[in-house]
Amino acid sequence: MLIGKPSDIPSSEITPESVYLDRRRFLQLGAAGVIGATAGACAPDDGAADDGTVTHGSAQDTPTEYKHITSYNNFYEFGPDKDDPARNAPGLLRPKPWSVVVEGHCAKPGRYALEDFIKPSKLEDRTYRLRCVEAWSMVIPWRGFPLADVIRRAQPTSQAKYVELYTLLDPEQMPYQKTDLLDWPYIEGLRMDEALHPLTLLATGLYGRDLPAQNGAPLRLVVPWKYGFKSVKSIVRMKFVEQQPNTTWMKSSPNEYGFYSNINPNVDHPRWSQKKERRIPDLFKTTNTLMFNGYADQVAQLYAGMDLRKFF
Repeated sequence: MLIGKPSDIPSSEITPESVYLDRRRFLQLGAAGVIGATAGACAPDDGAADDGTVTHGSAQDTPTEYKHITSYNNFYEFGPDKDDPARNAPGLLRPKPWSVVVEGHCAKPGRYALEDFIKPSKLEDRTYRLRCVEAWSMVIPWRGFPLADVIRRAQPTSQAKYVELYTLLDPEQMPYQKTDLLDWPYIEGLRMDEALHPLTLLATGLYGRDLPAQNGAPLRLVVPWKYGFKSVKSIVRMKFVEQQPNTTWMKSSPNEYGFYSNINPNVDHPRWSQKKERRIPDLFKTTNTLMFNGYADQVAQLYAGMDLRKFF
């Protein structure tokens, strides 16, 4: 069980959500004013608020309300409809106690209790855009820690070219695993340099609260420049492998879902365009989808020389 010391408690835990959002808007607009007053200076997409919150976004990126983040979800272990996870997961998923197995090509494999797997003093607040392949999006204030922290602790060998991540397999807790909706357990993977990138997060919460069951409690992957289906939830296993993983959606529909899953508005899904997106909760208003979800300055170099239509 993670217990926050007074110095660890963020403003979002002791302040109503509306005030939390207003404070973010003030900080973002203030930052925008500074940038406007110093035209020509370097203006990266990252910024740090004075409360220690790390923000990756822009002044237009108002965080999505908690009620929408926790009620409109893809978590097929609890049902295929967007409201199924919020209805089913809280009564079924038991996020405590929890452990994660680390294995494969590494010097320090083992089973780690969640309390040992993460350290409360290292948790960070980061606001990331989340873009779903179905062309809807949110802006989510995550709480978590870099996946790179775990990787370095495990000390992968030179044979480790990829990281493979697994969702819990337990049909009693996750009833749709009794169906053939997908090939269970849910598996995702990253190339090692993607996994080590400082934007790649293992999330344990949102809005300063523990991660709700429907959002992947107690531990999920967040890779903000990739489509949301890359965000494997309720992680119980991490494996360092030499060969590219055959992930769940690649197995389910290989003509629609590739390994890299980078957000590229110039490559349409076979059944719909990816050029536009709808920001939850307004499903009737569209905005332009950004290359790499707006994180191109930070991650485009990872794919230099690659054909991003072929490696989709």
